[in-house]
Amino acid sequence: MNKSLLDLYTDYLISSFGATTATGLSRLLDGEISHDSVTRFLAEEINTSANLWRVAKPLVRQIETESGVMIVDDSIEEKPHTDENELICWHFDHSKNRNVKGINFLTALYQAGEVSLPIAFDLLTKPLAYIDEKSGNLKRKSSLTKNERYRMLLRVAVHNQVKFRYVINDSRYASSENMKFIKQDLKKEFVMPLKENRKVALSLEDKQRGQYKAVSHLDLPAETPIQVWLEAVEFPLHLVKQVFTNEDSSVGILYLVSGDLTLSYDQMTTLYHRRWSVEVYHKSLKQNASLEKAPLRTPTTQRNHLFASLCAYIKLESLKIQTHLNHFALKSKIYQSALRSAYAELVKLNPQPLAA
Repeated sequence: MNKSLLDLYTDYLISSFGATTATGLSRLLDGEISHDSVTRFLAEEINTSANLWRVAKPLVRQIETESGVMIVDDSIEEKPHTDENELICWHFDHSKNRNVKGINFLTALYQAGEVSLPIAFDLLTKPLAYIDEKSGNLKRKSSLTKNERYRMLLRVAVHNQVKFRYVINDSRYASSENMKFIKQDLKKEFVMPLKENRKVALSLEDKQRGQYKAVSHLDLPAETPIQVWLEAVEFPLHLVKQVFTNEDSSVGILYLVSGDLTLSYDQMTTLYHRRWSVEVYHKSLKQNASLEKAPLRTPTTQRNHLFASLCAYIKLESLKIQTHLNHFALKSKIYQSALRSAYAELVKLNPQPLAA
């Protein structure tokens, strides 16, 4: 990893407001770094999750705390006009409820206090081609499931001895296998939502008799955890029902579960609320770290650009700590400075006033 070029390139991603290209960076530096040097930098050996940990580790060690949480989620960097390959392919976007073409990546995001840092990532590649029986079209699939990748990222976090107690994720990763892996293998706890059709037993005896009910059919007491059992999970869980109002005034319901039976309703809902950090992370990565602004064509350059965007995000978090400004405020400050420079340059040119 060329640290000097990575530093320049990440600064470029943060300060840019349009497409980010090798030519653009070279011009910004008045040719001090050639277009070919930037191109070679992006086409070099692929930067991995281990490289990201080396970048994030110093800041993680400064801010980590036993009350930190590990949030795992995925997002899609859309690439509608780029040729399909094993990295850029079709994925189902749950936020849009349709398939989109792009790069699907998973992140282990460490959240402590006001700071959120990506400490590990994985790209969902689909190298296996097959013919769909129904449509007859050529499609691609991955050799690993998202849940397998999810567990791999958590293993990395534990291996790197990051301090955290709880794992937070959405309902797509709330499988029985993941719950058992977190509590039994990693010796950690979790708070995650169940889909309303997930079935639980209300007592150990009901579980042994195979008597389960969908969580949406339970008469749950307000703001009070109850003890339940899932069919494939050996240990009991605390279940709470959270009712909230959306921005459009519609009412939403979350069924949250945790293997930590000491948690109260307020503690469970507060912990799960911290998952919002990953939504802010995805938005900032795309808007402030130029994730989707590089017209790159090859899998290697695409991977390395994504890695650099993650590093740029870490830089923004470091700046946030120093300046007490969030990423969007920092980006606005950079933009205002750029506008002033542009205006000053225009004044130097002494444009003629408009005719009356």
